[in-house]
This record gives sequence, C-alpha cells and structure tokens, in this order.
Amino acid sequence: MSTPVLSERQRDELHKAILDYLNASGFTESYQALRKETKNLDFTPGPKQKFSGLLEKKWTSVIRLQKKIMDLENKMTTMQEELNNAPARKQTNQVDWIPRPPERWALTGHRMPITRVVFHPVFSIVASASEDTTVRIYDYESGEYERSLKGHTKSIHDLAFDPKGNLLVTCSADLSIKIWDLQQDYKCIKTLHGHDHCVSSVCFLPSGDLIASASRDKTIKLWEVATGYCVKTITGHLEWVRYVQPSDDGRLLASCSNDQTARLWDSATTECKAELRGHDHVVECLAFAPVNTYPFIRELLGMDPKANAKETPMPGQYVVTGSRDKTIKLWDMTGQCIHTFIGHDNWVRGLVFHPSGKFLLSASDDKMLKIWDLKTGRCMKTLEAHSHFVTCIAFNKTTPVVATGSVDQTLKLWQCR
Repeated sequence: MSTPVLSERQRDELHKAILDYLNASGFTESYQALRKETKNLDFTPGPKQKFSGLLEKKWTSVIRLQKKIMDLENKMTTMQEELNNAPARKQTNQVDWIPRPPERWALTGHRMPITRVVFHPVFSIVASASEDTTVRIYDYESGEYERSLKGHTKSIHDLAFDPKGNLLVTCSADLSIKIWDLQQDYKCIKTLHGHDHCVSSVCFLPSGDLIASASRDKTIKLWEVATGYCVKTITGHLEWVRYVQPSDDGRLLASCSNDQTARLWDSATTECKAELRGHDHVVECLAFAPVNTYPFIRELLGMDPKANAKETPMPGQYVVTGSRDKTIKLWDMTGQCIHTFIGHDNWVRGLVFHPSGKFLLSASDDKMLKIWDLKTGRCMKTLEAHSHFVTCIAFNKTTPVVATGSVDQTLKLWQCR
C-alpha cells in the first residue's frame, strides 16, 4: 500500500473544497455521493464558508506558478547559452582585486568639502571629516548613515582610529585635537590644546598610547593618550606641516610640508633621520610602504625581488610622497628618490597601498583615482572618481573596499573585484 501524500487534515480540506465545487456547479448526485463516501454528512455549503471557491483559487494559482517556472527555465537556458559563448576570463586572485566602477555607494550629507576618510580597524564603519566642522559615521556595507560628531568650531582636517578601534582622534583649524570614545557612544573625552595654528594631521602610533599631530605652526607634537599631555615637540620644517604618519613599527615618523620637503624622524629621540628633497611644490601627502611591497619595489629598481628574503624586513625602508607638482615620488630611508610616478594632471592629495603590496593607489585634484603597478611603476587603471577634486583615499584592510572623499561633498565607496 502506497504512503499517502496528504496528511489527514489536508485530505479533509481537499474533500470539503471538492464538495463546495460540486455543489456550486450543480452536480447534485456527485455531491451527495461524495458527501456520503467521505463521511461529511454535516457539511453545509455556502458563500461565507471557509472552503467557498477554494478549489478554483488553488487551481489558478498552480497554473500561474507553472507559467512562472516555464519563464524562469527559458531565462536560465538563455543565460546558460550566453555563458557558454562568453570569452574565457582569467581568474584573478582575490588579493589582486582593485576598485572598479561604478561606485557601490555615494554617500551625501556633508555641507562642505570632505577632507579625510578612514575605516574602522574592526567594524564595518567608515568615518569622514569635513570643512563643515563635523565627522559623519557610516556603515560601509549597507551605506547607512549612523551619526555625526559635533564639537569642533572650524573645519576638521584629519581623523584616525586607534589600533584597537576604541578611540577616534580628530584635529581642526580651531587649533584643537579631540579624542572620542566609541565605547561611551562617541563621547568626546579629551580636547588637546598646544598648537599655535590650525592642526592639519593627526594619527595614533601603533602602540596606541601616543598621538602624533602636525600643524601650520611648523611643528609636529606627540601627545600621551592617557593624560592628554604634549610630551614632545618636533621642529625642523620651515613651513606648514601638512601630514604626519608613523611606520608600522612606530620607530619612525614621516612628515611633509609646504616647504616642498618630506622628513623622516626618530619617534623616540625626535632626531631627523632624512630629508626628502625633490618636489617642486607643496608636498600634500605621504605613506610608508608596508613590508609586503618590498619585493615589488626591488623588481621596479631592477634588483632581485627575492634578495634578503631570509632576513626579516624592517618597516619604514621606503616612503611615497604626493605633491602639488602632480608627481608621486618613492624614496628610500636615506632620503634618495628612487622612482617618480607621472600621470596625474593636478595636485596629488592622497596615497594608499593595496593590502597585497602589489599596487599603489592615488587620489588627485584631477578628479581621478589611479592604480599603479609597483613592479613596473606604470599606471594600470584610472577611475573618474568624483565630479570635483578628490581630496582623500582610504583602503579597508579587512574587506576589499576603497573610500574616496571630495570637494563635491560626497563620500564614495568602491567595491574591489
């Protein structure tokens, strides 16, 4: 005996739906016979009953579903044919993924140009600073706006998360630096005063217990996070210091200035280790090359990429700078320019290395985002990123996403693939 397909309840519902149909259609004899055979002698048909018209409804919905299935099967066949006839595409390794147009999100809300963007080291958060005196926090996966941080009274020039992602630091033309605690709902827990002119750059050292800041007052300052005290002031630049960044091990600080130079400093002694001279205009931005870029840089220089492979590479051996002279320069730690990347048509405003170490990404006032192959030194891709100057760029180290900010007041997030 075969196993019944329908449960007892489903069978009972089906019988009553058929009885209702037979009665409504005038098949009196069949109706009476089925009522007796299914032991439904107490069944009373009527337009207000639960089973009224149920059989016809079920029947039409089945036909509708069958039509949908046929349509989907036809579409699937067509797509399979297209796939079979498509040219074979070389599989790219996920680590080589680069940003491709169009952008995934174009986030609006700032009322003035965006000056800096930064990704949270752990959560799916991106923060943008602006001349409108606010920081805006977004979820970069959903594109949802989360909150604004207000407290500065003039344009915010830079911002950075600490290595653990518990604190956010911002700096402003109002001469102050503010520390915001994410665990206290982004409450501003400290305001640091000490610079005599607008503060243009700020960052945490890798240890997380010190903050470095650069200012138009020509100095770089080191601040204790726990106390908020300025523990060191570094002097040497002759003009506005635009940007400061630590090496991955925190031993070195790199800074760049309106005096057309970049400098490398010993963060412990504040001694100037090298002066990078070669740009013809203001040096706007810089970045230390991570150790995974070294083999590609060696290849660019015509050296054996596997040379010194057994030695543990030391962070801070190479640094790139971007300038208003439209060029990007690569330097070694002695201060020698070892390569110049030429291709932008306006000021270079932001530099970031690809997590794989193979590429360098740059943002410029020519509205473009360029991707450079470090092995060859050539630009391998150009994206028209914004409708106005591109002021900043960030690469998320955990998810393949790039963020750019612009004078057009939008923050764009680019999926890498």
